[in-house]
Amino acid sequence: MKIHRLTSQTILPELPKLSAVLQDAVTHGASVGFLLPLSNKEALAYWQDVAKAIEDPGRVLLIAKADNELAGTVQLDISARANGSHRAEVAKLMVHTSFRKQGIAQTLINAIEVEARSAGRTTLILDTLEGDPSEALYTKLGYV
Repeated sequence: MKIHRLTSQTILPELPKLSAVLQDAVTHGASVGFLLPLSNKEALAYWQDVAKAIEDPGRVLLIAKADNELAGTVQLDISARANGSHRAEVAKLMVHTSFRKQGIAQTLINAIEVEARSAGRTTLILDTLEGDPSEALYTKLGYV
């Protein structure tokens, strides 16, 4: 498995695969801010917005590739507020169901933590649905 940081240029060929990961996550009940049914058009529009957002250094997008397939993704929103210079938010951690239980989510979180430290952030925040499988992962990794 390899982790890649995408840019506004390198994301473009990945847009259909990112859309598929998002649709898979929503279909299988992930709490990522979308409702069923999630159309291809809506998923693609979301990732096109992300492509614009990662032009700014305040947004980081990582993907995990396994067997040369896009297996998962996570984002980091780095606070630009003067009173938030120590924090960032982990967002949209998603692993395609065909790649789950292989340590990909944990690897993505570890990689996004490295990105946060590189940006001088010492506090990461995130939210998830209580009882969601992601809650167990975050707890295991020390998140409260």
